[in-house]
Amino acid sequence: MADEAATFALAPARVHEAEGPGRRAFALWQAARHDGPLIWALPAHAPHLPMLRGLPEEVGARLHVIRPGSEVDLLWSVEECLRSPGVALVIAEPSSPLSLIAGRRLQLAAETGQTTGLMLILEGQGSNAAETRWQCAPLAGESRDSTLHRWDLKKNKKGTLRFWTANWNGKTSALHLVPAAGKRDQSAETSR
Repeated sequence: MADEAATFALAPARVHEAEGPGRRAFALWQAARHDGPLIWALPAHAPHLPMLRGLPEEVGARLHVIRPGSEVDLLWSVEECLRSPGVALVIAEPSSPLSLIAGRRLQLAAETGQTTGLMLILEGQGSNAAETRWQCAPLAGESRDSTLHRWDLKKNKKGTLRFWTANWNGKTSALHLVPAAGKRDQSAETSR
């Protein structure tokens, strides 16, 4: 699983973006992978909040939710949190498109604090300054214990673009990549 987790690891001291209906699940998976305090910034008018009891193990105890009153305050709060070297991951849900200037300010703050940022954006509202942009969507599946997701890397400043189907258990944070049709895991072949 370590290699699978590394596939989705966000570059540290950079700001990334996730869009699509599965962006919160992607953010929760990322939160479970970062040690230390977690900040989640939502607009004051956001209709849904993270449910602390439904979060992956030990994430709820480290998560601090902030709800600034305006979009300007939200971006300022995120910038300040990114500057803090004591924060492991800052997740934010801006309600407006990010300008290039706002995106660049967030990148500079992340570099200063050596903190990773993840902006949960609506489609088409990202910034060109983002290090990576992920399209995230849940997929229909039969299991009640885990959820299939398609995580599509749409933008990558330092690598290739690609998509994966991942089987993620939200309670334990276990993640397994689902091979493409017709391909099998070599370890499964040799264990027969």
